[in-house]
Amino acid sequence: MNVVYEAELVVSSREFAADGVLALTLRHPLGGQLPAWEPGAHIDVVLGPELERQYSLCGDPADRGAWRIAVLREPAGRGGSAHVHGQLGHGDKVRVRGPRNHFRLEPAPRYRFIAGGIGITPILPMLAAAEAARAEWTLLYGGRTRRSMAFRGELERYGDRVTVVPQDESGLLDLAPVLDDLPDGTLVYCCGPGPLLDAVEERCPAGILHVERFQPKGRPADQQAEFEVELTQSGRTLTVAPGVSVLDTVRAAGIEVLYSCTEGTCGTCETDVLDGTPDHRDSVLTREEQERGETMMICVSRCRGKRLVLDL
Repeated sequence: MNVVYEAELVVSSREFAADGVLALTLRHPLGGQLPAWEPGAHIDVVLGPELERQYSLCGDPADRGAWRIAVLREPAGRGGSAHVHGQLGHGDKVRVRGPRNHFRLEPAPRYRFIAGGIGITPILPMLAAAEAARAEWTLLYGGRTRRSMAFRGELERYGDRVTVVPQDESGLLDLAPVLDDLPDGTLVYCCGPGPLLDAVEERCPAGILHVERFQPKGRPADQQAEFEVELTQSGRTLTVAPGVSVLDTVRAAGIEVLYSCTEGTCGTCETDVLDGTPDHRDSVLTREEQERGETMMICVSRCRGKRLVLDL
């Protein structure tokens, strides 16, 4: 959960990558290099008081002078995309933190990439990495309309390894040809709307799927059990009351901790678990990572017993 970098960057360019999708290039105002990142990474963008959002880096990891993000305008959203589209212009400064990566591309001889809508953003640099590694790969990319699907021009260089499926022309994505009878050693990477990720999870064998969610998946509603958290760095033991998160309990005690989405999707509040069994309710950790119980997202996850010991 350590922050690698925090600074004010300047918007050096902005252009539409598709209908409703604005691509921004961010640079340091004094020039120089930005921190290195790997495909799948995202940054926190601080747009104002109580207005912070996470966006995937979708440029070239080898370009250490710039970070590129792409933001979908969501009229029914919570204000982040409207701010970026309407108020963040060329030359403006914006505070960022990161990068972080909970969607890292693992080495494999072959990949199946599936993207829905703005979910193409973390996938885009993965394609270049897979290509550089000479892995076998394909991309199935769906969207509402052809004009709404970002970076189609950049994808043309990959030829028939990329299948573009606009819903208004061809309907929903057909997952069977991509996910049935996968060769040994294949990893599947998927990012997009919740229903697409749910469908892929239902069809994909365990252990080979990596997903990134922009919205939290359904979580158990029960938050009535009280439990204690021992904070080893702070030397405090706190009681987490029913209906109150670990994050809110820790902050109410005056202990500073990094957080952002408060929905279990961004990974900012990830905390090491030294003892106890977390009740994982996040949308970040893989099933295997949750089973190991080494970390937890304290904004949503709770305790399966009476006590947790956290590295806070």
